[in-house]
Amino acid sequence: MKDIFTFRDAEKQAGPVAFTTMLKPAGSACNLDCRYCYYLDKAAQYGGRQAVMSDELLELYVRQYIQANEMPTVQFCWHGGEPLLLGLDFYRKAVALQRRYADGKHIENTLQTNGVLIDETWAEFFAANAFLVGVSLDGPEEIHDAFRATKGGAPTFGQVMRAVGLLRDFGVEYNTLSVVNRMCEGRGAEIYRFFRDTVGSRYMQFLPAVEHVVDRPGMRRPAIVSPEHEGARLAEWSVTAKGYGDFLCDVFDRWVVSDVGQCYVQLFEATLAQWCGVPPGVCSMGETCGDALVVEHNGDVYSCDHFVYPEYRLGNIRDTPLSEIYRSRKRRDFGLAKRNALPAECLRCNYYFACRGECPKHRFETGADGCRKNSLCEGLLQYFRHAEPYMDYMRELLGRNQPPAWVMPFARQRMGLVRP
Repeated sequence: MKDIFTFRDAEKQAGPVAFTTMLKPAGSACNLDCRYCYYLDKAAQYGGRQAVMSDELLELYVRQYIQANEMPTVQFCWHGGEPLLLGLDFYRKAVALQRRYADGKHIENTLQTNGVLIDETWAEFFAANAFLVGVSLDGPEEIHDAFRATKGGAPTFGQVMRAVGLLRDFGVEYNTLSVVNRMCEGRGAEIYRFFRDTVGSRYMQFLPAVEHVVDRPGMRRPAIVSPEHEGARLAEWSVTAKGYGDFLCDVFDRWVVSDVGQCYVQLFEATLAQWCGVPPGVCSMGETCGDALVVEHNGDVYSCDHFVYPEYRLGNIRDTPLSEIYRSRKRRDFGLAKRNALPAECLRCNYYFACRGECPKHRFETGADGCRKNSLCEGLLQYFRHAEPYMDYMRELLGRNQPPAWVMPFARQRMGLVRP
C-alpha cells in the first residue's frame, strides 16, 4: 500500500467533523432470503443469533451521533437486514430521542426496506415524520422474483408493489434501490421505463452485484466469500463488466433525451458532479472513503457496510465515543486505501477523476503492478466514454447558469432523434 497523504486529505482532516452512519438495529436479521445478499451471513459473526438493539443502546447511539457531527444537519440512515422487524414503537422512541438530543440541529431520517412489512400504519408514520424511504426493487416481476424471495422461497414482487402504492397514497417520499445482476443484462431501457412509468420512481439507484460464493449443503442460498476462499467461484447472478456498461449506457440514453431534471439516477448525478469538480455525494465515487460508518445492533462500528468483518472492526460505542472512533487512525487509513491501493494504471486513466476506482468491494482483478483492480473497469470505462459529450455539455450549461435539462435537445439531435 502506498502511504500518500495529500493536501486535500489534510484539509478534510482539519475541517468540521461530518460523517454519516448506517445503523443496523436488527443486524442482519431479515424476513427475506435474497440469494445475492452479502449481509445475511453476518449472523454467524455474532454467534448465529442476533439480538436487536436495546433501548439503552439506541439512546447512546442517537446522542453520540448527533453530538459527533459538527454540521447543522444530521441524517440518520436505518438499514439492515430488514429494519422494520424492530416494530413501530422502536422508531417512535428513536424519533423522540432525536428531538431530545437535537440541540438545534436539523434531523433527517432515511430508511432502506424490502417493503414487505409496510402497511398503512407504517406509511402514516413515515409521512408524519418526513422519512425518506428507500425500497429495494430490482425491476419487473420476473427479474425481481428471481433472487428476492421469502424464507420459504415465495415471490415478493406483489407485496413490494403494494408497499410502493401505500407510500405514494400517503405522500411519503421514496426512492428505489435496484441490484443490477446477470438477469438485467440487455434490459437496461426496459428496466428504466418500468421504474419511471410503472413504479413512479423519481430517484433511482442501480448497484452492481459482483460476488464470489461457495455452496452449502442443504441450503438454498450459497455463502458469499472472498475470491481467495478455497473453492470460491463467481456467483451466477454477478453482472459482467460489459453487461454492466451496456446497462448503464442504455439507461443513460433514455434518461438524457427526456428525463433530465425530472428523474434522478444516482450514478448520473454523481458523474455530473465529478465533471464539475464538486463532491459526488456517493462514497463509491469519492477519492477516499470511510465517511459512511456502519453501527451494528450491539454498538460495534465498521468503516463500511461491505467490510463488516472482525479485522475491520473500529470499536464499540459503549467503550469509545463515536466521535473518537471516527477520528481514529484505523478509520482514516481504511478511507485513504481506496486511493492509495489502486494500480498505477487507474491513477493514469483519463477517467480517474470520475471513477476514482469505484467501490473497493469490487476489486477482484489484478493490475499490472500487482495492485487490486476493479472487476467492472471495462463497463465503467464504456459508460464514462459514452456519457462524456453530454456531461461536457451539461457542465457548460451550468457554467452559464443554465439548467442541465437543456442538454435534452442536444442529446436528441446527437442521437438522430430530431433533425438538425
